[in-house]
Amino acid sequence: MYDPTQLRTFLAVAQTLSFTQAARRLGLRQSTVSQHVRRLEDTTGRQLFTRDTHAVELTEDGEAMLGFARRILQVHEQATAFFTGTRVRGRLRFGASEDFVLTRLPEILEAFRYDHPEVDLELTVELSGTLHERLAAGKLDLVLAKRRPEDPRGELVWRDDLVWIGAERLRLDADRPVPLIVYPPPGITRARALEVLEREGRAWRIACTSGSLNGLIAAARAGLGVMAHSRRLIPPGLFRLPDRAGLPDLGRIDFVLVHGRRRSTAEEAANALAAAILAGGERLRRRGG
Repeated sequence: MYDPTQLRTFLAVAQTLSFTQAARRLGLRQSTVSQHVRRLEDTTGRQLFTRDTHAVELTEDGEAMLGFARRILQVHEQATAFFTGTRVRGRLRFGASEDFVLTRLPEILEAFRYDHPEVDLELTVELSGTLHERLAAGKLDLVLAKRRPEDPRGELVWRDDLVWIGAERLRLDADRPVPLIVYPPPGITRARALEVLEREGRAWRIACTSGSLNGLIAAARAGLGVMAHSRRLIPPGLFRLPDRAGLPDLGRIDFVLVHGRRRSTAEEAANALAAAILAGGERLRRRGG
């Protein structure tokens, strides 16, 4: 009933919230992407997106279709692999940024291991900046991380707003330096926070530094300061600071997949995991239970 090609296009639009970005990801014309979505909407008899000249948003039916599309494609790929007899093998060195520790990434990795039992998966969890450095050094095969503003590489998984977060009771004094809770260098959110504060001429101080997301969360919950964080991944017990706090806008951040130097033993496995992450990308925006 549902065309896998149309479902893949739907997922790409749902994850990027952009017909243009989805077309780039899939290597299609934007008109083709629109056509796939329109045909899927015709098949379901429901509107899956609301869209105007400024924004694309999922409808309630579109949100429901996310889970169905992911499961349909997963079963489709399992059946294809079974009947074609293809087997992905090799050692895959995969790096994921700290941002995904509290999401449902483990579920995606578990499903990947089930589908590809002959892949020896090595997982590295680190700062995005560190992962990019290790990828460039040939120590990783595939990375899921935030993208540096000056770096055009990588396949967009989703784009999100960076926001200031802290404890609910936290109050900032406009006459005192902003207390920051940050990753150590080369943390990408750290660099962005310092950059916007410097640009606005706002004084700041480092209240806490930790290479662990859990360490940063503990410091923020204790009310030690504020931290820059993805809006869709705000941890439990922390809250977005209101505009009246007077902090400068942090802009948006891209979460991307980047392949390393292709090695014959890792290329096929890296492609398979990248496809699984892109197909289940909406799950990365949800906290694990």
